[in-house]
Amino acid sequence: MRAEPTAVAAIPDSRGTNLYRADRDAAPLLQHYLPEDLFRHIEPKLDRLGALAGDKLDRLATIADKNPPTLSVRSRTGQDADTIEKHPAYLEMQALAFGEFGLSAVSHRAALGWHEAMPPAAKYAIAFLFTQAEFGLMCPVSMTDSLARTLKRYGDPSLVARYYDKLTTTDLDELMQGAMFMTEQGAGSDISATETRADIQDDGTWRLTGEKWFCSNVDADLAMVLARSEDKPGLAGVSLFLLPKVKRDGLTNNYRILRLKDKLGTRSMASGEIRLSGAEAYLIGERGRGFNQMADMVNNSRLSNAMRAAALMRRSVTEAMFIARRRAAFGHRLIELPLMRRQLAKMTVWAEQARTMMFLTAEALHRANQGDAECEKLARIMTPLIKFRACRDARKVTGDAMEVRGGCGYIEEWPDARLLRDAHLGSIWEGTSNIVALDVVRAIGRNQALPVLKAANEKLLAQAGLDGTLNALLAETLEKVCRFAAKVTDDKDERLARQVGSSLYHITSAIGLAHEAARIGAPHRLAMARMVLQHRLLPRDPMAAEDDAAMLETLPGS
Repeated sequence: MRAEPTAVAAIPDSRGTNLYRADRDAAPLLQHYLPEDLFRHIEPKLDRLGALAGDKLDRLATIADKNPPTLSVRSRTGQDADTIEKHPAYLEMQALAFGEFGLSAVSHRAALGWHEAMPPAAKYAIAFLFTQAEFGLMCPVSMTDSLARTLKRYGDPSLVARYYDKLTTTDLDELMQGAMFMTEQGAGSDISATETRADIQDDGTWRLTGEKWFCSNVDADLAMVLARSEDKPGLAGVSLFLLPKVKRDGLTNNYRILRLKDKLGTRSMASGEIRLSGAEAYLIGERGRGFNQMADMVNNSRLSNAMRAAALMRRSVTEAMFIARRRAAFGHRLIELPLMRRQLAKMTVWAEQARTMMFLTAEALHRANQGDAECEKLARIMTPLIKFRACRDARKVTGDAMEVRGGCGYIEEWPDARLLRDAHLGSIWEGTSNIVALDVVRAIGRNQALPVLKAANEKLLAQAGLDGTLNALLAETLEKVCRFAAKVTDDKDERLARQVGSSLYHITSAIGLAHEAARIGAPHRLAMARMVLQHRLLPRDPMAAEDDAAMLETLPGS
């Protein structure tokens, strides 16, 4: 007689979790960083998005990831026609991102029932939650948002009148999506090596000729493109152009999509290679200063990229905590095991550092947009700081979360593998880690941003009202880090640029966490600030036993 199978404990499944409600600091932080009336207005929308992100949106993202876009280059009648087919799951996510939640519109115009454009902190809060389910689509969202900003800032008024409203609408039938095509096979991060040519026509328009090697959202309606317009070497000969997919005469523009990229992550979104064959384009800003104008779009994209890294870490921590509370081993729940608690605490701190930096940078950007020159310098250095460190940390946190889930974490049925694959993008797009670390030093040297960053930190520290010992330690460390950053910049010692970026990120996030702890009454965030000091800034003996008190304070009640 065959024996009955023994009961097997169910694998904990977080599907159905409201990712907004599962995040204990989400609402308190938003109340701190947003005006009260705006917070009350958007919280129901965040609650709905949290439910979607933990269930329906997560399912759609999984399907779109497994069914990436496809390219056909001819119609069935034999006509040349580049057509990218996207899975219905991706199209449904587009409707949510661009339509219902207005992610490319909210910082430009009244949307989501609010009477005016929202500050960056609100936009990034919504995107932060959306990204916890779907990463790939957020690249087109970010580029559409950033292109609209750059067009309005530098574009001819006739171009702004023609395209701006369509870039910022929530009506998908009217929406024009944006992209930026910079990378060339022989140039990479070195924009000065750009070879694509731009030739002016009698009617004042331009024709672009050349190839762009890595173009995300490759079938976008509009793209910002760098091309060489002057017979000058280096960056001095490069200008910025707006490239429409459809010309003024209604015909398809003169460029072809050669193929789509087979990527490690962001598989839901189409990235490809294009060949420009006299494509019609419009000059944006001054001739020969293309990199300066493109930098505005790149910096916004960098901040969005870092926000996405923070979101991946937040989702990873939520998944890991869910498993640790429900999975048992050796007679104990995982969360009761000392090594697991330490691992979860470190993951949580790295994730929360990134979120704090996201809000601090968004606040600096908001004030810069209102004309504050000092905050313009602050945003200038904060953006590469968060892009550099958060994107690197995301690779570690997503990997650790996979480990917490164990073998199931390595299986594509669960979210961990997709989170890990997507996390590797951040350190590459919009500047590799080395490029962005050097940009931190450039912001110190060229933009004189270090005194502004130091003053901003001193102000936050004064407002935190900490006890004498911790306050003195943070102040002393801030002074030391700023002296180090200034010396490296003065010495032009590029070898230490990464240390400058990391140390400034860590001290700024530690002070930011301490300030938040005081403002929202969250002692666990103060414990996180202590952990940042202990593990990422102060000298320590790697073989010495540690006091786990601060570490364990960071975790929510089990």
